[in-house]
Amino acid sequence: MSISADLLPEWDFEMAATRRTLERIPDDKFDWRPHAKSTTMGALASHTANLPQWVNATINQPYFDLAPVDGPAADPAPPATSTKQLLAMFDENAAAARRAIEGASDEAYAQPWSLKKGGTAMFTLPRGVVLRRFFLSHIIHHRAQLGVYLRLNDIPVPAVYGPSADEAPF
Repeated sequence: MSISADLLPEWDFEMAATRRTLERIPDDKFDWRPHAKSTTMGALASHTANLPQWVNATINQPYFDLAPVDGPAADPAPPATSTKQLLAMFDENAAAARRAIEGASDEAYAQPWSLKKGGTAMFTLPRGVVLRRFFLSHIIHHRAQLGVYLRLNDIPVPAVYGPSADEAPF
């Protein structure tokens, strides 16, 4: 079995769980934050929705430079301003990432990839490790944060790996 074939079921499961979480972010709570040091619900949800767009760069480029010395710094996508916009952004990014994963060869997953800042590598790892650690684990981390934000606002938290206090689908 190829690495892509092995990875795609996990990707599909995590993206479906992430979408179920993002669907619950109400438009009137985008500016809510649990603490002054915390990001807003809308900004956290937007970051989560945009994470899959990095998959294409990871699979198709040898590195990504956040602040290239010979050009402008990376310009993050603007945050969503509504749940509808948030879901459209996520759906587009997740679908494009899935196509990139599906099309990648096993050899591509073994090749090194670097995240750079100002031309200096912050880290270099095999692409397969980057996809699991910095995308799947990263999106799972932020989805869990959003679950706490939902709970603190009395919004039902979706079941993911088992029942939540609000859903028992098994």
